[in-house]
Formats: sequence, structure tokens, C-alpha cells
Amino acid sequence: MLDHLIRGATVVDGTGAPSYIADLGVRDGRIAVIAEPGTLTEEAATSEDATGLVLAPGFVDPHTHYDAQLFWDPYATPSMNHGVTTVAGGNCGFTLAPLHPDRPDDADYTRRMMSKVEGMALKALEEGVDWSWSTFREYLDALEGRIAVNAGFMVGHCALRRHVMGADAVGGQPGPAQLDAMLRLLHDAMDAGAWGLSTTQSATHSDGDGKPVASRHARPEELLALSRAVGEHEGTQLEAIVAGCLDQFSDDEIDLLVDMTAAAGRPLNWNVLTVDATVPERVPRQLVPSELARRAGGRIVALTMPILTPMNMSLGTFCALNLIPGWGEILSLPVPERIERLRDASTRAEMLRRADSKEAGVFRRLADFGRYVIGDTYSAVNEGLSGRVVRDIAAERGQDPFHCLVEICAADELRTVLWPMPTDNDPDSWALRQRTWQHEDVLLGGSDAGAHLDRMCGAPYTTRFLGDCLRGRKLVPLEQAVKMLTDDPAQLFGLRDRGRIQEGFHADLVLFDPERIDAGPATLVHDLPGDSPRLDSKAIGIVSVRVNGVETLHDDKVTGAVPGTVLRSGRDTRTVSTR
Repeated sequence: MLDHLIRGATVVDGTGAPSYIADLGVRDGRIAVIAEPGTLTEEAATSEDATGLVLAPGFVDPHTHYDAQLFWDPYATPSMNHGVTTVAGGNCGFTLAPLHPDRPDDADYTRRMMSKVEGMALKALEEGVDWSWSTFREYLDALEGRIAVNAGFMVGHCALRRHVMGADAVGGQPGPAQLDAMLRLLHDAMDAGAWGLSTTQSATHSDGDGKPVASRHARPEELLALSRAVGEHEGTQLEAIVAGCLDQFSDDEIDLLVDMTAAAGRPLNWNVLTVDATVPERVPRQLVPSELARRAGGRIVALTMPILTPMNMSLGTFCALNLIPGWGEILSLPVPERIERLRDASTRAEMLRRADSKEAGVFRRLADFGRYVIGDTYSAVNEGLSGRVVRDIAAERGQDPFHCLVEICAADELRTVLWPMPTDNDPDSWALRQRTWQHEDVLLGGSDAGAHLDRMCGAPYTTRFLGDCLRGRKLVPLEQAVKMLTDDPAQLFGLRDRGRIQEGFHADLVLFDPERIDAGPATLVHDLPGDSPRLDSKAIGIVSVRVNGVETLHDDKVTGAVPGTVLRSGRDTRTVSTR
């Protein structure tokens, strides 16, 4: 007997092949049979009519930070709501394990680091996670059997360094014995099922004390030794972030990434390729490492988002504005002093100069303050400004846009929520994205789901992209769009029997209405431990999500089932060799 039968669905199987109408039966967590409509005679415990609906493989998000959230939210919301059945975590060099058993303060350091660098609410990290593990295996075991999605994790370079070197991990260099200990830890983690190594050299990544995170102090020889260790395990990967990921790579960064993937003989992915027609030289430059890697026996894959991710700003709390050169020192002052400095015309002029300089890189996009939309406000004087564009308010007041924005925020004691309108929502940028997506070393993803929770909402990229493909710009046919969200990331990670609708594959399935599939606007909710805020977005048109054959979501409501698997390297992933 079948566990479940889906009748009359329009199957888009993830391979890019034309869609077809079929009945699909699920048994023991796998796709047992695919047949022409009405031809199945085997009985099923449950069934549903999917006429007019699209049945696709569950979506695979290649870059998330659900490492902590899964402990209080096993459904990985809102990703699962938007059809995601498999998430890759442990990215950017940051993981919650290993933790040194003799240094309980390391957990506090990790919490504060994750709060600062990945925008996770500190209260949620303190109250929503029990922090009972030491080894990476214990961390994975703590998640096993309690999650609704499938989840695989890289092991973070920062955690390895901290475990071995203690406080010296920030600023110090490992001696030979310490490097050996780091390698043993990495091998132990991969033996337990870690997908490989993630690391960061990005200048934007600082810990809870404001110091560069541990992995930023690693020299190339350390990174190459760790990369070689990754190549000794089945089904492993590399993920790396360098400063140039945000704009354009330096020659040294290109050499480092190429050397790492070649040393491991494993794919390396990085996040995120920003596509903007006003900077036409960026995409070719960012794909140079991919070209050189293939010649060197490696592979480098750039992740890029197929939507414009909703992201808010604030002059009152840490956000991307703090990363503009020279801005962080002003925006970190106590609020009264910060307001005083921001109201000073010469200070504003210097801030704008720095924001428009070459050193600001991709953050130059944030400096057009006339294009900001006012979000939530908190004072009587700002009543009625929510939803309005700053340039219009500035024109009414006879102020320049930045001065106008500062005065609005000052009236709210800098609590005002600001929404910058994207500068790259033009036809030329979308045409460039369409061409870029066709590159063999470009992969859709980079949601950062689970991180920067009150500032951005990248998780809905799957449904918003599909809606755009079906009813919007139609840059990609539906079959190709589904492939880009399913089989392509599954192939990069070497996922065994996932990413396609095929007999014998795991029944990770999403059923959706092609006439309605979309994502709602990002809204701020307070549903994290400690009543902490995050941005959420409702899925539209998702009828059902199944993970390993079990329904986890029905009409945007979680069912309570937790059939997800902690995907372990080797057992659940095969080696994707680059040699």
C-alpha cells in the first residue's frame, strides 16, 4: 500500500525536462511510483487531487544560518513555508560547535559573535538553545529527530580556531601542534557528518567585542592545510567569504580561493554575487576565480539571488550602514552624541563623501538617501510619514535628503525603520542577471535565512522567483527555474537521491498553484525567544510541502511533523570531485 497518492499533478521534475501530468505515489519516505493519470491500481492510505497544481522537488537553499534557529523553530520558517525542504548551514566560518568542554565562556563568546556578525537576537540565542554539546557530532545529534527540514552543516573555521587557541584565536597564529589539533578537530567533525569547511576573511565580520573574527587572522598556509583535510573525506565541500565577495575580488583573493579548491579537489562556493548594470565590470571580475579554478583542478561557484531582497536600515542599531567606511565610528556612539554628530552639517558631508568613495565598494548603493522609504515611526512629529519617500519629504522641507532623513530619525531617537529602494531594479540589470544565471559556475541562492533577522528577509526568494518567472518578467521558463532551485544545488552538494522527482528518490516535494505562487511583503513580527523581532514573509500559493514523504506544511500552516534528517557527509552526500 502507498502511504500517499498525489493525483493529476503537473510534474516539473527538476531536470529541466518539459512538464507532464502524472500520478505520484509515496511509500516509506520515497517516491515509489510515477504513472500516467488514472493508471495506478495500488491503494493508498491518503490521497489528494492535484489537478492544475505544479508538483516540484523540494527546494534546496544553499546558504543559510539556521544553526541556532532550528532548536526553537524546527520548521525553519519562513523557508519551509516557501517550499524549501533542505537547507545548508554552518556558512561563513560560523558554527555553534565545536565548543571547548573546559571553557564554558566559549559559548557566551559564540553567542555574542553570532549576535553581532549574523544579526541573531542575543536573547533568542540565550533562551532558545541549550548549548549542551561540545563536539560537532554532539551538535548534530542534538538536532537529529527534531527538525522538519533536511539540514546539512559545514564546520566553521572560527569555532575550530577558538577551540584550539582560546582567546589567542583572535589575533594569533597557531603553532605546529595547534594546527595539528585544528586538523584533528576538522577530521572529527567530518567523520561525524560535517559537509566540509567554511571560513571568512571578510572585513565586515567582527565578533561581539568588535574585533576581527578568528578566521580573519588565518594565513594562506593554514587555510590550505584545512582545505587538504576536506579533500580526504567523502561528500565534502568548501565555502569561503573574502572581502571582495561584496564588490570585486583582489588578485590575492582570487589566488587564495583557487588554491583552496585545488588543494581540496572539492567545489568551493561563495556568497553573494551582486549584479548591477551600472557596474558592468563586476560580474566578469567575480567569475575570474571560476575560470582559473577549472584550469587548476578546482571549481568555484558564485551564489547569486534571483530577487531583490527586502532589507531595512536604521541609524539606531547595527546594520549595513555601519559598514560604510567611516560610518561605524559615528553610528556606534551613544544615541544622544550620535544625534548631535549627525545633525552637524560638516559631519554629514564627510559621511556622504566616504559613502560615495571607491573604498565603500558595494555599499555605495546605500548612499542615495532620497530613495529611502520611511517605515515604522515612533514620535508624534513623524506621524503620517510611514510609507513616504524621503526625497518627497525633503523637497517639502527644503532640505537635502540625508539631512531630512537624519531629522526624521532624530525625532524618533533613531528608532525609525528605513527601507532603501533598490538601485538595480532596472531592465538592464535584469537582463544582465538573466545572462549571468546561464553561467555554469553561477548558482541561485544566498538567502542568509536564519541571520540578520530584523534587517532582511531573503528566505522567500524561491516563491518570489517562481512568481516572477510565471507572471512577471518571465526571464526563465518554469522548468528551468525549478531546476535552478532544486537539482542544481543538489548536484553541487552531491546530495544523494534528492533534488529531482524520480522513482526511488526521497519524497521531498512541494505542491503549488502556478496562478498564485508568490511571496508576501516582509513584515516585522516578534516571535523569537525573548520576544525578539524578525522579518517574516507569507508564502502565497504553496499548497503542500512534504519532507521525506511526510507533510510538514499545508496551506501555509505547519503540521507539527518533524520528518527532517540531519544530512551527513558521505552517508547523505557523494563526493563531487573537481579533478
